[in-house]
Amino acid sequence: MSLPPIHRVVTGHDAQGKAIAVENGPLPTVRDFQEMPGMVFHEVWETQGTPPRVGNGPDPTLGPFMHNAPKHGTRIRFVDFPPDSAAFTNSQQMKKLFDEMDEAKGFTTRDDSPHPMMHRTESFDYGVLIEGELVLVLDDSEVVLRPGSVVVQRGTNHAWANRSGKRCRMLYVQIDGEYDPAIAALIAGR
Repeated sequence: MSLPPIHRVVTGHDAQGKAIAVENGPLPTVRDFQEMPGMVFHEVWETQGTPPRVGNGPDPTLGPFMHNAPKHGTRIRFVDFPPDSAAFTNSQQMKKLFDEMDEAKGFTTRDDSPHPMMHRTESFDYGVLIEGELVLVLDDSEVVLRPGSVVVQRGTNHAWANRSGKRCRMLYVQIDGEYDPAIAALIAGR
């Protein structure tokens, strides 16, 4: 089963300051990963800096791929997860995937990890399950997510498991963050 393409509308201003639709159509940046066939990132938008500059700048999704939100910025994307397979549950394959995403530093899987895709980002990630069923794997527990479930990820170690046998789609809004010093010390000690 394939999921429908994402339709994006980007607004802006014309030379008279009138609100217009600058773009209205499919996303220009949809990324498949060689190391994980079926995992697809649909890049919607990103902002740089806080507060972000509101203007008619170029499409930021056309630049180099980044897994995380930009420093002091935000990112919105959809991610399609294929059903778990042998590749998806193999820690060496997951390491290659994180290398391909240029996010090796966020990969935290160890021999005693509860899932081979364990990772963390120093950010707030709001995840909304749009379609399918996904399992949020944490260090000590698992939570089943269904359409409409919202995860507020606060820089914690986690993984996503798709045990449903069907494709899933999650919407993520990432906001660059900085660990509280007490949490940073706890994480460093693990």
